[in-house]
Amino acid sequence: MIIIRTPYRISFFGGGTDYPAWYREHGGCVLSTSINKCSFLVLRRLPEIFDYRYKIRYFNDETTSSIEDIKIPVIREAIKYMNFEDGLDITHHGDLPNRTGIGSSSSFTVSLIHGLATLKNQQITKRDLAKKAIYLEQNILREAVGSQDQVAAAFGGFNKIEFGGYTDFTCYTLHLQKDILQELESWVQLFFTEKLRNSFDIAEKKIENITTKKTDLNTMKDLTYEAERVIFQHRIYDFANLLNDQWKLKKSMESSVTTSDIDEIYEKGIQAGAVGGKLLGAGGGGFILFLTPPHMQKKVAEKLRLKQVPLNFDYLGSQIIYHDYQN
Repeated sequence: MIIIRTPYRISFFGGGTDYPAWYREHGGCVLSTSINKCSFLVLRRLPEIFDYRYKIRYFNDETTSSIEDIKIPVIREAIKYMNFEDGLDITHHGDLPNRTGIGSSSSFTVSLIHGLATLKNQQITKRDLAKKAIYLEQNILREAVGSQDQVAAAFGGFNKIEFGGYTDFTCYTLHLQKDILQELESWVQLFFTEKLRNSFDIAEKKIENITTKKTDLNTMKDLTYEAERVIFQHRIYDFANLLNDQWKLKKSMESSVTTSDIDEIYEKGIQAGAVGGKLLGAGGGGFILFLTPPHMQKKVAEKLRLKQVPLNFDYLGSQIIYHDYQN
């Protein structure tokens, strides 16, 4: 039996430039951090004594003897992709709801590939782990997803991730001074809008419109590099202001990114004292992030009256936290 812990992420800047349809021609760049809210996956080989080969527990339970009958596409295709021939018992636990913009789907994919490789006694680097997760989601499952979530989940940390060129992506850990990271972390407020959405539908619209959004996406990339510059200068307020600029740009690029309810939440947060913010993920619902001076956070929380998630940044990436080598 093994247990894999893989973090979720907060994407600050550059979302949208991590789609292959964009970065393979123009290059992309995102600024993100993994957080201490995670996906936990328990895997073990299923003994042959059972009259089924696969037992899977998530929000539903299923048992089957045929891999083709597994209902969750990512599980079915990952087992085939990794050439895992034994029976499997899989249990998933998540710290936060899925479909909420914190990269939970890719965190699960990374966990699953990491676990299957480990059960096969294969060593896998963080880079290979991210590349396999990207390939599985984009090329096998044909999902309308970008490439940043898989990298953030595999590597962990506060990173600048550049996309494009012959390496596809390069993950740079931003070696910020400890006091800068701690202050930025203290500004983060994460609220649950309680609105779930299908991010794939929104992402498909974004991909369809990429050729007409060249100027906006280049501006998005420029904002990422500017944000990197100001955070190294310990200018948290300016970093938050840039986040506000990016949110305005992001929602102007595709109408389905936001709703009137989300806009109302955002405006209330800014009026109550937040400096900048954004809806996480592709848009439409899920978690909304604000960067708020600590002395104003109580006022923002009281104004929004939404469930707030306390968090810290994570620096470890996907990890095997338990391994029983006898099974």
